[in-house]
Amino acid sequence: MIRRVGETPRKDISYRLRPGVYAILPLGGRFLLTLQTRPQPDVQLPGGGVDQGESPLQALHREVLEETGWRIARPRRLGAFRRFVFMPEYDLWAEKLCHVYCALPVSRITEPVEPDHLTLLLPPDDAIASLGNDGDRLFLRRFAR
Repeated sequence: MIRRVGETPRKDISYRLRPGVYAILPLGGRFLLTLQTRPQPDVQLPGGGVDQGESPLQALHREVLEETGWRIARPRRLGAFRRFVFMPEYDLWAEKLCHVYCALPVSRITEPVEPDHLTLLLPPDDAIASLGNDGDRLFLRRFAR
């Protein structure tokens, strides 16, 4: 059973399953995060949805690069959680199945190319406190202790 975090799913809504991959990225005693500035500011673990025909690891590398500009190495899966949310950018009620990895940031090769995303580098306590969802906080708290 995969742990549910956040809001209880509503019975009057049909949710679409959206598998995604997210990365804990330790760098020099701090953590690389992404700030999605729209539709409202939200600090997140870098990552996102797995596209059709893409493996989870391919998606992880692509999403981290798009959202942070960093290449990563040695991803290791830590676990997963589920969230039931409305995704305004897709006009979609989603059951997000969030697979969380730890990976090593190797080199920054570009600015984030994902629209409305900025890269943050925060110390552990600030990173945990800043994250916008309970699942991201849970995994980063476990990793950082």
